Amino acid sequence: MAQLNYHHLQYFFTIAREGSIVKAAKLLHLSPQTLSGQLKTFEDYLGEKLFDRVGKRLVLNEMGNTVYSYADDIFSLGHELQQALKSKDTNQRFVFTVGVVDVIPKILAFDLLSPTFSMDENIRLICKEGDFDSLLADLAINKIDLIISDRPLPPGSAVRAYNHSLGECGLTFYAEKSAAKTFESGFPQNLDTKPMLLPGDKSSLKISLTSWFEELNISPVVVAEFDDSALMKFFGQFGYGVFCTPSTIEEHVLKQYKVAVIGRTDDVKERFYAISPERKLKHPAVKKVIDVAIPLFL
Repeated sequence: MAQLNYHHLQYFFTIAREGSIVKAAKLLHLSPQTLSGQLKTFEDYLGEKLFDRVGKRLVLNEMGNTVYSYADDIFSLGHELQQALKSKDTNQRFVFTVGVVDVIPKILAFDLLSPTFSMDENIRLICKEGDFDSLLADLAINKIDLIISDRPLPPGSAVRAYNHSLGECGLTFYAEKSAAKTFESGFPQNLDTKPMLLPGDKSSLKISLTSWFEELNISPVVVAEFDDSALMKFFGQFGYGVFCTPSTIEEHVLKQYKVAVIGRTDDVKERFYAISPERKLKHPAVKKVIDVAIPLFL
């Protein structure tokens, strides 16, 4: 395959953004006929159609959306390069892009990432939230520098990346304050038959909790499951059931949600990982995240 023609890529990008060859042609100072021909040349080069026609508009199809995503990244980086060369500013901020798996407590992500602003280097932090697989795909194509996750990169993964342990901790269980008074002593047996809020299937913790309940022969009544840990806490705050969090954020949960602790356990651990393309860490912001994690889990 010949080298990609970036003029063709820009023509395509402009058409996609404007949704019309006529509008794009005006911006590019080309005739619609010329631009239409350039688009056909680009599609022939790729061997794929990139648009579907809906009425008078051109709408990106699945392949078109993929190409558009790459084009957006390419031209954004080009703009950043122009700005850097134009300013020639030694204090130019460098971009640190982090993917946070959506089951990670927001306060924990904040505690891990906020210290990067105290680094000597000027930093522009970009946080992306998503499921583990989609963030791993972004890491594979260098769209992000680091993933903060509740699970490690699995053995045999096709993605060239490495696990760095951030730490582990036990769990704290909470209930709305008036409901907490109804719990008899004897945790965790007092969870039996009580309404329980669990993390969803995206969280590795759900399986661990379920196994632990079975081992203890207790059967909480699962009334809801949540992929969003913050939403789970809100439901717990309003008395819909017991919920748990990593014990490392217990102080924050008590202050923010005004709930009461009904028990703690170290029999179930929640573990956290930084997943990076580097085996030996060199990226200064990634090293900072690893360093600040140590006292958080002591």
